[in-house]
Amino acid sequence: MSEVATIEPNSADRTDAEPGRAKSKKSATAFRTISETADELHIPQHVLRFWEARFPQVRPIKKSGGRRYYRPEDVALLRRIADLLYTQGYTVKGVQRLLRERGGALTADIPPADEAEMGGQAELPMLELETAPRRNTRGRARVDPEVERLRAALAETLAELERLRALLR
Repeated sequence: MSEVATIEPNSADRTDAEPGRAKSKKSATAFRTISETADELHIPQHVLRFWEARFPQVRPIKKSGGRRYYRPEDVALLRRIADLLYTQGYTVKGVQRLLRERGGALTADIPPADEAEMGGQAELPMLELETAPRRNTRGRARVDPEVERLRAALAETLAELERLRALLR
């Protein structure tokens, strides 16, 4: 009598799933739990709950015990909100304004945020490293070479970012 061995896929072999957690194989029209939605959008669950409070257009169905189930249109809206916030540079208030102006719809033709919609975050402030001068054993101030190296690296990075920003305008 011969035995047939079946090989179970090891979770370490799956590149699309976390260890010990299978990727959801739901249909496109199925409702998603907050965990599934968070995993799909790569956004923490607490951020999704926060967005529910800030964007009344996101209305998951809540079942007993407070479990949330997101409809496909909720997931699509959350995906677009994430894009506007994290990629396009909008603030939460900017996205709220867009939703109000567009009747709750966020179409793909929305341009990247301008400086006003970024909430004044467009300017990169030059940070001054305020450090008390170190004193050597004789009481004289000495310059920390690591602080000076970091200052120079930050100044170079800022100059490069400003150059790239000028190219984008």
